[in-house]
Amino acid sequence: MNETQKTIDPASNFLLPIAKKAGVDTVWDRYQTMQPQCGFGQTGLCCRFCWKGPCRIDPLGNGPTHGICGASADTMVARQLARMLAAGAAAHSEHGRHIALTLLEIGEGNTSVYKIKDENKLRAIAEKLHLSHEGKDIKQIAKEVALTSLEDFSRQDNKIPCHWAKETLPAARVDLLMKVGAMPHNIDAVVAGIMARTHVGCDADATNILLAGLKGAMSDYTGMCLSTELSDVLFGTPKPVVTKASLGVLKEDAVNIAVHGHNPLLSEIVCDMAMKMNDDAKKAGAKEGINIVGICCTGNEVMMRHEVPLATNYLSQELAIVTGAVDAMVVDVQCIMPSIVKVGECFHTEVITTMAENKITGATHVEFNEHTALESAKKIINLAINAYSRRDKDRINIPKQYETAIAGFSAEAIIDALSKIDAKDPLKPLIDNIVNGNIQGIALFAGCNNTQVTQDSGFVTIAKELAKNNVLLLATGCGAGALAKSGLMNQEATNTFAGDSLKSVLTTIGEAAGLNGPLPLVLHMGSCVDNSRSVSLAVAIANKLGVDLDKLPLVASAPEMMSEKAVAIGSWCVAVGIPTHVGIVPQITGSAFVTDFLTKKAKDVFGGYFIVETDQKKAADKLLAVIKERRKGLGI
Repeated sequence: MNETQKTIDPASNFLLPIAKKAGVDTVWDRYQTMQPQCGFGQTGLCCRFCWKGPCRIDPLGNGPTHGICGASADTMVARQLARMLAAGAAAHSEHGRHIALTLLEIGEGNTSVYKIKDENKLRAIAEKLHLSHEGKDIKQIAKEVALTSLEDFSRQDNKIPCHWAKETLPAARVDLLMKVGAMPHNIDAVVAGIMARTHVGCDADATNILLAGLKGAMSDYTGMCLSTELSDVLFGTPKPVVTKASLGVLKEDAVNIAVHGHNPLLSEIVCDMAMKMNDDAKKAGAKEGINIVGICCTGNEVMMRHEVPLATNYLSQELAIVTGAVDAMVVDVQCIMPSIVKVGECFHTEVITTMAENKITGATHVEFNEHTALESAKKIINLAINAYSRRDKDRINIPKQYETAIAGFSAEAIIDALSKIDAKDPLKPLIDNIVNGNIQGIALFAGCNNTQVTQDSGFVTIAKELAKNNVLLLATGCGAGALAKSGLMNQEATNTFAGDSLKSVLTTIGEAAGLNGPLPLVLHMGSCVDNSRSVSLAVAIANKLGVDLDKLPLVASAPEMMSEKAVAIGSWCVAVGIPTHVGIVPQITGSAFVTDFLTKKAKDVFGGYFIVETDQKKAADKLLAVIKERRKGLGI
């Protein structure tokens, strides 16, 4: 990989030579030192599950064909994949559990730090979960919703599906998942079950292991649903806001605090406390007070609820520190590179960890919990202000680039915009335009950044190609960050890149919604845990049409997939019937059976399947072909 191939982000390209001059190793430098990477690992044919190994099966057939225990290539690859799905499910569901427990604290009157900001959504959730809310005060409803949600982590009857999976999918999809054994009854039990069955000497049938893995993926979906919906109750359901994106949002004359990770419980309080302590920063010499910026999915969370600008996404998190202007990087969980501590030591940046399960050697740890949140936030901001006083002004290099971004399109916000056209039947304008072909289909962009791909290029290339062909675009997570930084999340992008009929529809809706112009080219739906928002919209359309999700002209793309969470998201997309593109060759090619199951046979069972294509233009063409196939199936 040469210098020009690392990223298409102008801000990152501005900072990479500065990092090199300062002797800072970035993620791209470390990627180079790993070359060539292990071919056995890339195909999924390296097993370290017991100490007889590690075992490696020769993918070319010239060496070992089975592990020491006798595990075949199919078994080995299926076990590796299932464990990735379990880890992804554990990550997202733990996030959801934390949110549910906080809601329970509110319901039981044990916290004054957090409050319910969207009572209407809480009541709507109670109805969805078949809980009566008539005549009950809001705390009682909160307690019952929290306890019912927590049952999805503890239910012992494996014949009863998780509430949040059952009540958010079409009945036909629930029946199918129950029939094939891929519907979870208990998130924790499913994750534990995967770990147990993949222990040495256990399940060796690749089909059985894969179905267990998909059940784990559906556990991930369940945890994401409850996390997203309950977060809206606590912090407010997102509505469109105008903000900025890219590293140019940092300010030279402000105390810059980057919030990074995935859990809004901390970042929400930091944002609130920053407003109260703004004068403290000014007294310390920061003329513009405190400037909060976001990184990764925490960045998406605060962007859509507080208009906080998004600095960057996963791969370029180190470069935020290289600007010399970040006084504190405050992290919680997931997608945080341990390297940021070493980069911070090269500058003045205080790297602050906050969660007991996510410490980094060398970082300052400020323990966070629901009861001490205010004290922790105050301590964090004081650390940032103190760090500001240690800045070397000669080392400040803030890129000038940033883009306007319109963020915060929850499913409710989209339906609200549509209601300005048809108040009695808000979905009708959207469905009518899909039926008449003005909108050919819908595509969800999700997933991470990956050093195997030029940063952000997959998202931008495929998005432009689909938009040109009148496909409505949704985005979450680091995919949303890539598209926001690249200027595709604003009205100008709609006028520049949308096909004529898509542009007309987005303009009509945007003007009706009071935006004085079109909706943005890409609708920002939140963090990676918020992928369930797109499913909510899709289920509403499917129910309106009386079909299952596998009939809709709906696709997903993760062109720069990296993490176990992304593998889980892609897998539940397949399980609920959504054809899903990945732009990275997954670590399953060592098993022809597993590869064939996920890319072909899954279509027969679930309607969804994986499309593996590393060429970004070809990927767009394949997604368009799927949309046309689905339209033909609906007779439109």
